[in-house]
Amino acid sequence: MTDFIEKKSNLSSVSDIPLVAILLCTYNGARFLAEQLDSLESQTHQNWIVFASDDGSTDQTLEILQQYQAKWSSGKLTIRSGPQKGFCQNFLSLACDPQIKADYYAFCDQDDVWLPSKLEVALTNIITNQSAEVPYLYCGRTKYVTENLKPCGVSPLFVFPPSFRNALVQSIAGGNTMVFNQSAKDLIEKVGAVDVPSHDWWLYQLISGVEGVVFYDNVPQLLYRQHEFALVGGNNSFPAKMERIWMLLRGRFQGWNTQNIEALKQVNHLLVRNNKDTLKMFVLLREARLIDRIRLMQVCGLYRQTRRGTFSLVLAELIKKI
Repeated sequence: MTDFIEKKSNLSSVSDIPLVAILLCTYNGARFLAEQLDSLESQTHQNWIVFASDDGSTDQTLEILQQYQAKWSSGKLTIRSGPQKGFCQNFLSLACDPQIKADYYAFCDQDDVWLPSKLEVALTNIITNQSAEVPYLYCGRTKYVTENLKPCGVSPLFVFPPSFRNALVQSIAGGNTMVFNQSAKDLIEKVGAVDVPSHDWWLYQLISGVEGVVFYDNVPQLLYRQHEFALVGGNNSFPAKMERIWMLLRGRFQGWNTQNIEALKQVNHLLVRNNKDTLKMFVLLREARLIDRIRLMQVCGLYRQTRRGTFSLVLAELIKKI
């Protein structure tokens, strides 16, 4: 790994074009992986390297990665073994690794297809708007496609501003859309691989919590494949919506919040003052009487991005499943 990092540093130093480390996690993804790797190769922004963390695949995933490693130039693709603790910890193992160094970082799922301008659009947004010392997270919408890449919808359009008060109760974008700067990477490394339900929701909470910048792009830059083997999929269909309600009633949302709160308590010293107060009130309202939950919800100013989401949040509050 050290030799590779030295090669990367030389590459970055001879070019004014920002270097992006693409953080790819794989697990039995042979069916669609080649198309994803081809879409990386087709990016208009070409100064990138891939770190692929495989979580114990038993299909041809590793063979495909090795084929592309041989096909691409030396140092373009590094393959490593994941922690085998699920997709979230696999992604965090890459994001938290101090040996992975670049100018910017992008999460990458194994079964999507990136539109050619994905990296270029994200980098233009970040570079134009960032202050280097402030964590900056770019994320956005996706186009839903079938297994054969036929359009079948688009992720919801969110219009309210990203914030910690939203992040506590909703994840607004998939990790597959996320690109972040070095300050965000430094923050993630400092915190480490905490026990949370999802790496993308956690990044939204963490970066908004320290008053970093979260930018939500309403123009999709990738094709999000919907298939039966996907670990996480879109939730726009009627069955998916009903499943979300059922999960709420069973306490799944409540369990996720418990995990996130415990992780946020570990980084409470990093949060800005008003977000510390919001987190404290959120903890209190979860155990309060109904009348107090309603009052604390208003004081906290928690919100979700859609009417359906707001209904789910109010329902969770009323039945004490928040």
